Parts: sequence; structure tokens; C-alpha cells
Amino acid sequence: MVAANPSMLVRAEAVRPYNRVLLVDENGSPLVRRSLDGSDAFIFHYPYVTTPCFLLDIGRSLDSGQSLKTEAGKSYQWQGGVGPDNSVVAFSAICSHKLSFPTRSVSFLNYHSDLTRFSNNENMEEERKQVIFCCSERSAYDPANGARVLGGPAQQPLTSIELEYDTITDRIYAIGTRGGELYESFFERFGFRLALDHGIEDVRALVTGSSVVHAHDQYSTQPVSC
Repeated sequence: MVAANPSMLVRAEAVRPYNRVLLVDENGSPLVRRSLDGSDAFIFHYPYVTTPCFLLDIGRSLDSGQSLKTEAGKSYQWQGGVGPDNSVVAFSAICSHKLSFPTRSVSFLNYHSDLTRFSNNENMEEERKQVIFCCSERSAYDPANGARVLGGPAQQPLTSIELEYDTITDRIYAIGTRGGELYESFFERFGFRLALDHGIEDVRALVTGSSVVHAHDQYSTQPVSC
């Protein structure tokens, strides 16, 4: 099959496999796709217990196979959306510029379903809906296209979280990542704070079994609007 379609080999090698983790709601029940509100962002942790991710339903079918590049120039292909409408996506909620991330107390990195103004890659003012925007340094990302950089100082897309959708049970699993990872830099910079916030010693512990999904506005008490 690979000989007949070499692109399959490229796709397989692009995924960094981590634990297969079931996404669950705050009651511990498996999260089903229909429970996602397309106007809101959701937070879960993967592949490590201290690394937050965005879970989004963009509301339209998103094609796979888009080619993106890391800051180091390495190409990879985004998987697109999953679910019955191929509309559900997930990305690391760690800004690829200065590692801003949502905490329980405050979040400078947020998803905006409504019109958001930002300076694009040509330094022109632009407005669009469905943007992940970092108020710290004003980097903007497009979640409908692999979280590619729309503008600001970020030099690579947000890390893509590989999802798997079970059509029979309507369950969603996180299974790996694509694109540039910044986890080691994240742990080095915020390790002490992460240990305190999560009440753990090993901030590099991998998620196993399941990961709880929270509405972003309930997870962070103060999402910063800018």
C-alpha cells in the first residue's frame, strides 16, 4: 500500500505517538462530539499532565494534508478535522513565541469565534473570525488551517494534537502530536509553577487513560480580552 501511495509513509512518520487518551467531561463520562459548543474553546491536558490543549469545533469540514513548517524549517502535514463533520480539531495551548498558556487564574492565549483584529504577516490590519490570539505579544493563529501563523512574532504554528474519532461510540481520543514541540522549553521555564499549580512533583508525567475537558471560560477565571 505504501509503495502504491508514498504519501501514506510521510503521514505515518509525521505523527509523534503518545498514549491513547480518552477525552472525558468533568463527571468522567466520555466526551461526545455533540457536547462541543462551536462558539467556545475547551481545555484539556495532553500529552503531559501539565501541558494544556485547545479543543475546538470549527463547524465545517476541514481537509487534511495541508503542508506546514516548523520554525526549524521541517515540513509536516496537518491531519485536518475529525468527527462526523470533520470539524473537531485540537492544538497545544502554548504560544509558540514566548510560551504563554492558559492557567486557572488567567489566560492570555484565547480562542475568538467572533471578529478579531490583528496585524497579519504583511503587517496589514486584518479582521476575521475563529482565531487563536495571544494578548501577550499579539500572535494570531488559524485553527481551521493547522493553527498556522496569521500574524505577530510567532515563528511556527501551534503544535497539532492528533485526534482519533470513534464513529460507533462518538468518542474522541488524543493519540499524538504533529509539528514543532516546545515542551522541554515549557518545562524548563515554568516547571516550578506547574508543579505548584497541579500539585505534582513530576511535571513531565504523561497523561494516561483519560483527560478531562473543561470549557475555557470555566477553566480560566480571567480570560484576557484584547
